[in-house]
Formats: sequence, C-alpha cells, structure tokens
Amino acid sequence: MDALDRFDLAIMRALEREGRLTNNTLAERVGLSPSACSRRLDRLEATGAILSYHARLSNRALGHPITVLVHIGLSGQSERQLAEFEAAAKRCPNVIVCFLMSGEYDYLLRIAARDLEDYERIHKTHLSAFPHVVRINSSFALREVLDRSTVQIDPGV
Repeated sequence: MDALDRFDLAIMRALEREGRLTNNTLAERVGLSPSACSRRLDRLEATGAILSYHARLSNRALGHPITVLVHIGLSGQSERQLAEFEAAAKRCPNVIVCFLMSGEYDYLLRIAARDLEDYERIHKTHLSAFPHVVRINSSFALREVLDRSTVQIDPGV
C-alpha cells in the first residue's frame, strides 16, 4: 500500500468519528471534490486501509454487561491444534475477541456474559470443551476505561 497523505488521513479521521457521512459531506470536510473524495475512498477500501463500516453495539444494552478476559493454555501448538481451537472459539457466540499470544498462555479471549452464572455456563459448556485446552485463567473486568479500535490518527499529519 502506498503511503497515506494528508487527505487520506483526513478521510479516515472523519470516518472514524462518524462513519455514516455521505460522500458529499465527507468531501466538504476534507477539502476535496466529491469525485476525488470518492476515488480516494475506493482506494482506501481496496487497499485495506479501511477495513469495514459497522455500528458499534453495546454488550450491556444487549443483556451481556459482564466482560471476562480469559487466558487459555493449550497442550501444544501444532498447526492442527491451533486451527481446531480457533474454529471452536469462532463457534462460541460469547467470544468477542480472540488473540493468539506469545508468552505463558496461548490465547487471550474477551468474553461477554449476562452474569456470573452465565459465565459459569460458558466456562463449562464451551471453554473447557474447546479442543486441546489444559489451562484456563479468567479475570473479570470491573469497569471499561478505554476501548479504541485503532490507534488515534495524529491530527497534525
């Protein structure tokens, strides 16, 4: 991907703040004609600089106010074991995020649960049943302080 210039960054900054902007409004905010803005937006999407557009929903509003960070240790890290674990994690609707990690544990998961009893159900029926799991370490988030999807774009660029 080519380097992002100030117009590309301005487009990305504007969409990060308000993803539902029309092309005309976006063009006006970044100082481009609508056609030039549309071409740049198409290129940013095609090159993967803009990954997707979506509404950010509240787990709390959806009845899942409990966030649990779960470290998972596997019995091994063969390609097959990793693939089988990851497939199982993707099938569990309460797994919101799953990272393959370096260090003491193999995976870090962010789980959304209704309450402690719901997390116990998730632990028993999903997490402990995932293939190759030998260790599970759960931590309950007391309060979300910050949740960014990306690094902030420097406004001076």
